[in-house]
Amino acid sequence: MKFNIYKYLNSYSESATLAFFRLAFGFMMFFSLIRFASHNWIEDFYIKPQFHFTYYGFGWVKPMGNYIYLLFMIACITALFVAMGYKYRIAIITFFLSFTYIELIDKTTYLNHYYFVSIISFLLIFLPANASYSVDAFKNSKIAFQKIPKWNIDILKLLLGIVYFYAGLAKLNSDWLLNSMPLKIWLPNNSELPLIGSLLNENWVHYAFSWTGMIYDLSIVFLLLYKRTRIYAFALVIIFHVLTRILFPIGVFPYIMIISTLIFFDADFHKKCLQYLSNLFRFSYTIFENGKVKIQNYNATYKLKLTFISLFVVFQLLFPFRYFLYKDELFWTEEGFRFSWRVMIMEKAGYTQFIVKDSITKKEIRINNSHFLTTFQEKQMSFQPDFILEYAHYLCEYYKNQGIQNPEVYVESYVALNGRLSKKYINPKINLANEYESFQHKTWILPFNDEIIGF
Repeated sequence: MKFNIYKYLNSYSESATLAFFRLAFGFMMFFSLIRFASHNWIEDFYIKPQFHFTYYGFGWVKPMGNYIYLLFMIACITALFVAMGYKYRIAIITFFLSFTYIELIDKTTYLNHYYFVSIISFLLIFLPANASYSVDAFKNSKIAFQKIPKWNIDILKLLLGIVYFYAGLAKLNSDWLLNSMPLKIWLPNNSELPLIGSLLNENWVHYAFSWTGMIYDLSIVFLLLYKRTRIYAFALVIIFHVLTRILFPIGVFPYIMIISTLIFFDADFHKKCLQYLSNLFRFSYTIFENGKVKIQNYNATYKLKLTFISLFVVFQLLFPFRYFLYKDELFWTEEGFRFSWRVMIMEKAGYTQFIVKDSITKKEIRINNSHFLTTFQEKQMSFQPDFILEYAHYLCEYYKNQGIQNPEVYVESYVALNGRLSKKYINPKINLANEYESFQHKTWILPFNDEIIGF
């Protein structure tokens, strides 16, 4: 076994593949950030709200007021530098830190593809993605290599595989496969689309989409890995993601996945793409065809890097399954839901009425949430228990500053999950001001009293 691992670590591949991925990733991030700013979302999500929902353990990440525009500018510029391979190591570290800081300011904006961008940019810090077709390689022949260790490319394929395969595992549940939920709710909303709109009200279409989506996610990586099926698999990737982009408002995620999936193609494809770009910008790509191989020196630093990256991959493999540590229904409590590649597999809506009570006079104040939260924040808060808890503490502090001593915070909450009738969600007798966020089960969430079988 040791011999096989050693042999694998000493196998090499064209650096053009990693260079292509670097170029595509950098430009995708640049245009994604420009798109975000063009919709005025910077102001809507990061400046207008008077309160931001934080990730557990990252409460120290604070909004920056108008300085957030500067942070976005830094992320945009460094994304371009990453694409060009200019001052690459500094650029990718700065991009990772700036983008991830933006992501951590408010979990209301959480999306799977933001998390994907963060972990990919973090991993790219440790990979020689500027070894060819980069400004760095052009200016410094010492870092220019035509071949690099194969694992540098395979690890990116593995992370993409995790996204797809785990999304497929998440669909192996009774709501998705046996009840075609939540597609039965979502698809009819697109009935006005040309050609396919009239079909989206049909029950059999809902089941067809559910089962096809599950099969696609579980099999697409294996089809991409096998050379004979790769081109057909990529056609499926395009069809699948273009269709999801048409049907659902999920931003740039489909395009990110389409472009990223090109890493599964052979190095010849990536070289042709890069050669085309070099011809377009009128410089000779032959300066990077130097025949040099990046032979690894198995010193302590390299071994430490391999160990760290291995642990990082193990974490990515295991972390999505942390929900097994909680006994109650995942979709109901959402304990362990985020960062587990559960992409659009449930429809949840809620109603929450907060009541702040003076512990001495017993006077009650019924809260109008719109006085403190944006419409989008209120919607997300209404069915996510950690949001409800954090908002309760915010209200407690707010009214404490208004002169109420030891304010108590209670909530009347109702949530509907995947087409079920709305049910009482939070124990209305629990003073949430006395409850605190932790990794332990939230006992103040009322039981689901139903069963969803599966992952």
